Amino acid sequence: MSTSVKSQLNKKVFFSASFIIIALLLYTVALPKEAQNLFALMQTSIVDNGSWFYVFTVAFIFFFVIFLGFSRYGDIRLGPDHSLPDYSLVTWLSMLFAAGMGIGLMFFGVAEPLMHFLSPPTAEAGTVEAVQEAMKMTFFHWGLHAWAIYTIVALVLAYFSYRHNLPLTLRSALYPLIGERIYQWPGHLVDVFAVVSTVFGVATSLGLGASQVNAGFSYLFDIDVSVTNQIIIMCVITTLAVASVATGLDKGIKILSETNMALAVGLLVLIFVLGPTVFLLQAYLQNVGDYLSDIVHNTFNLFAYKKTNWIGGWTIFYWGWWLAWAPFVGLFIARISRGRTIREFILGVMFIPTLFTLLWMTIFGNSAIDLVYNQGVVALGDMVSKDSSVALFVFLENFPFTSVLSFLSVLMIVIFFVTSCDSGAMVVDMLCSYGKNDTPLWQRVYWAVGIGVVAAILLLVGGLNALQTMTIASALPFAIVLILAIIGLIKALRVEAFKQDSQLVTTLPHSSGGGDDNWRMRLKNIVDFPNKANANKFINQTVLPAFELVTKELQESHINVEISHENGLSLIVDHGEEQEFIYRVVARKYSQPDFVTEDDDDEQSYYRVEVHLVEGGQDYDIMGWSKTAVIDNIIDQYHKHRHFLHLIR
Repeated sequence: MSTSVKSQLNKKVFFSASFIIIALLLYTVALPKEAQNLFALMQTSIVDNGSWFYVFTVAFIFFFVIFLGFSRYGDIRLGPDHSLPDYSLVTWLSMLFAAGMGIGLMFFGVAEPLMHFLSPPTAEAGTVEAVQEAMKMTFFHWGLHAWAIYTIVALVLAYFSYRHNLPLTLRSALYPLIGERIYQWPGHLVDVFAVVSTVFGVATSLGLGASQVNAGFSYLFDIDVSVTNQIIIMCVITTLAVASVATGLDKGIKILSETNMALAVGLLVLIFVLGPTVFLLQAYLQNVGDYLSDIVHNTFNLFAYKKTNWIGGWTIFYWGWWLAWAPFVGLFIARISRGRTIREFILGVMFIPTLFTLLWMTIFGNSAIDLVYNQGVVALGDMVSKDSSVALFVFLENFPFTSVLSFLSVLMIVIFFVTSCDSGAMVVDMLCSYGKNDTPLWQRVYWAVGIGVVAAILLLVGGLNALQTMTIASALPFAIVLILAIIGLIKALRVEAFKQDSQLVTTLPHSSGGGDDNWRMRLKNIVDFPNKANANKFINQTVLPAFELVTKELQESHINVEISHENGLSLIVDHGEEQEFIYRVVARKYSQPDFVTEDDDDEQSYYRVEVHLVEGGQDYDIMGWSKTAVIDNIIDQYHKHRHFLHLIR
């Protein structure tokens, strides 16, 4: 299904996206008030007229992802059937958490629950009901729905890239709908949109978060809170991001993500131990129960019978923000998720981070509300209402070891921003390079510096709010694209199911040849551990002649067949517009089991001659089979493939 590309840099996407970013930046800088008014008008119009569509889209995504995780499609692997995950579970969770939610939890962990408590959507402010509703709505905004959006975008990209060898860019999601046109301007436009959305999304987050870092430094080192200091902070963060992105995913981003995950767990444990521990355990269980019991009601609640601006200022804002960030976060998660099954992927991306996120919101949010509601720390509530960026540090003043906790928090915020900036630069670079990540260093540096420059300029001229509003508004067209992509995924998974059904077709037993002594040869192959030379000899002397005989027979039936020596030995049968049949034989190396006694100490491995089909390795060994047995197996697999083509016609 893939089309080869000649150059790594997609100039059409690179220059088009750069031009649009510069144009929007100049417009926002030259006319900040007009830009703010225009984008605010767009957002108001969307909330008034399109909030139902946002709610419908997120609800559809949420229930579809859950269905997918429990369906038969959950066993499908994101990659060939024989592939294994590229990263350990802890490393994988650390990287996706850092890119997906990390900085938001630092900014809103204290602020949002308190804001809902002080101004709840339906309950009376300052009551027990307001406490429960505050935590319930915070869970709703930061829970399963947000991660479901990231999950479906990442899943679509990973499936089509790793399962069908398409570029790891947003365009590939539309392959079932527009086919090869993803390599033309329709595909270029989708990637340009993703680049612009990612750059402005990360830049606005970086700019708005600089105020929180500045607030932390002000508390720790008595540094003035000013735009100048925030620009300096962003320059430092950008420099660190450039260094990280230059070292690559497996070093810079991986190490920073694991470090920050450890720091986050450490800070969480400290607040949990130093705060009202038993109450927090009770609150966590009750909060989860309240959240799950009302999840369907809240999912579809548009406040249609109660006129309020609350849903536009909170729920629709969040749904738009998660959707706007989804191309960036989704592509990054897809990049690090090769080799996992769909079920494992959904569990890891949607459910595990949600449990940690809700635990974080309980420990920080409930502790903050407890300070205001039960202990009378009114100043904390007043400060959140005035400037939410300092809420975390005012909150930490009420705990022992305040300086240590504040320093740890500032360090985490800085690392979270660095990982957001460098992972954003990596994603944008991939979008401009046909999904490749082994690009020249200057491309990654270009985007890392570009994100920092955009954030600094907007912070300097006061245009961050305008671009943030524009980013939220951009979620509307992306939601439409995403629904089309989900339809394409459903079509592709149905084809995958037909493929699996075709593998269940029974065939007549075949003889492996060799006469009465064949059982001895089969037993010898089972207990023997051949080396690489023997495996290659078998492929050349037995498998290749079998391929040649099958090729000759099919060609006489006017079927296009070729034998390829690339990545093993392959028999490729062309079916025109329909999916081709590939029977590939690969010599794979394995470590010998402990019970094997070797005369040669240097021989610590052996080789299996395994069969690979289009969807990947089939995990059986044909080493030592006769030529007739190999031919019979080819015909068995070809029979199943023809039945698969019959099912999808």
